[in-house]
Amino acid sequence: MSHSIKPILLGCTDLSKAFGRDPLFEGLSFSIHEGDHIGLIGPNGAGKSTLLRILAGCETADNGSSVPRKNLRVGYMPQHPEFPPGLSAETIVGEALVDSGLEEHDRNQRVAVALSRTGFNDPEVDPETLSGGWRARLALARAIVCEPDLVLLDEPTNHLDIESIIWLESFLKSQKAAFIVVSHDRYFLQNIARRMLDIDRVYPDGLLSVEGTYADMLETRDTLLSQQASYRESLSNRVRREVAWLRRGAKARTSKSKSRIDAAHRSIEELEQGRRRSAVTTIGVDLASTGRKTKRLWSARDVAKSYGQTPVIRDLDLLLTPGTRLGVIGANGSGKTTLLKMIVGELEPDSGTIETADKLRVVYFDQDRRSLDTTLTLKRALAPEGDSVIYRDGLVHIVTWAKRFGFSRDQLDTQVDKLSGGERARIHLARLMLRPADLLVLDEPTNDLDIATLEVLEESLLEFQGALVLVIHDRHVIDRVATEILALDGSGVVQRFADYWQWEESRRSAGSKRSEKRTRKENTSPKPRARKLSYLEQREYEGMEERILAAETALAEARSATEDPTVASDASQLQERLTALENAQAEVDGLYARWAELEP
Repeated sequence: MSHSIKPILLGCTDLSKAFGRDPLFEGLSFSIHEGDHIGLIGPNGAGKSTLLRILAGCETADNGSSVPRKNLRVGYMPQHPEFPPGLSAETIVGEALVDSGLEEHDRNQRVAVALSRTGFNDPEVDPETLSGGWRARLALARAIVCEPDLVLLDEPTNHLDIESIIWLESFLKSQKAAFIVVSHDRYFLQNIARRMLDIDRVYPDGLLSVEGTYADMLETRDTLLSQQASYRESLSNRVRREVAWLRRGAKARTSKSKSRIDAAHRSIEELEQGRRRSAVTTIGVDLASTGRKTKRLWSARDVAKSYGQTPVIRDLDLLLTPGTRLGVIGANGSGKTTLLKMIVGELEPDSGTIETADKLRVVYFDQDRRSLDTTLTLKRALAPEGDSVIYRDGLVHIVTWAKRFGFSRDQLDTQVDKLSGGERARIHLARLMLRPADLLVLDEPTNDLDIATLEVLEESLLEFQGALVLVIHDRHVIDRVATEILALDGSGVVQRFADYWQWEESRRSAGSKRSEKRTRKENTSPKPRARKLSYLEQREYEGMEERILAAETALAEARSATEDPTVASDASQLQERLTALENAQAEVDGLYARWAELEP
């Protein structure tokens, strides 16, 4: 259904917002329609989170208007959700309905449905005991409990493991409600968005809106920016001619001359505005290796680690050499950070042996970024001991060094705790670059980085000549960078895979086998005592077989489309069909998982 006939949920006209003298965005105009599944992107500092807060009614714009449809219900999940201490998950979600006017029975029913849909089995669980991923699920449950017409999600994949991200994709794709998701996860955006919004001053209106996927947006953006560059070149040539004419001393004695002078000034101003918009800040990330050629930098043999009676790693044999790019995958709590800490020497194994090369130089990027003192100014965080840093045996002035990471001279006296998450992440990258390494160990380095910085970081990781160990939940990065995958299952088992997609296929195969095993068990075992479903759950359950049948039919069609020999030589079309196949498989997996949850 096109936007010309879909009802509008929220209309925004000429929205502007600034902090101090610097505008975040100016003159943004767009509408959100029923059923829109929108991905919102933009560089760090473009104002994406602020825009969501304005749409959610938590903040006001400096200028312009945001007009919701009458009685519009909006659910909002902030980037850093906070929960009152001492309350259960059930109570926290229920508080979102305090002013709803619903009867207690209906409120309780909605809370139960929201918690069930987001995977909670224990409504009394204390949020303080939850991992980052489960806290994100709780925030999502709180956002959807009001059965909103529009859901606003700010970086929902931060701190989620890959399994949880895949679950969230399936959850969002099944939504009938409209949603806007701010994310820098390119695979996630490709899989869930059917419309893209890109906030960036490079566009004349400050915003690019594209109907289609993230890949469609990239194509449209490339075409648009190419056209803008061609137009600026033509305009520049015209301005040069007009400036030459003005310098010859043209006299404004006739209306024609006056008109030409006015037109020349307008062209000069238009060219200057275009140049300001097109001035793109490029982050310069270049992670330096020592160039050491030792074949065995780090090795482990029969290594095991447990916490109490719980094994985390068992029987690990691992060798890291120059050029190794190892990606580590596992659910939150499966032992990924424990493995990294053993590699960098912060933890000792319970058994087995670890050997390191003599005077091994290890650089560690920790997930919590504890090494950054937020009371420092940006200047002292980047250059602790003066006005310069030593980079590759040469002195670089602090202003030049800061500019390399997207910071201006005016920001140098800003305290670090006033900077955004993306800006703090760039400080860590700047620090990494000053320390050449034999072994580079990165624990979630991409959180809070915008897509442009992610792309630069990817290139630097690909060029790094030492050994690299990478814990990351961004599938695009791990797929592109890692040449080997180590998967932890949380019970101590460590598996190896050639690449991310081999692990993904293994995960799906295991899911299918669990489903078959569950079906056989249901056919041979006595039925347990039936769980009473709510009215909404019963309706959902009764329609599940029909939905699964339709999804499996779509999956078969998608699989057949990928096997069509006529598209084998068309890389673009083949990629589209592979993406469609992946989405269809995720839909089937999600429906079977939900069916199992509802099974009486």
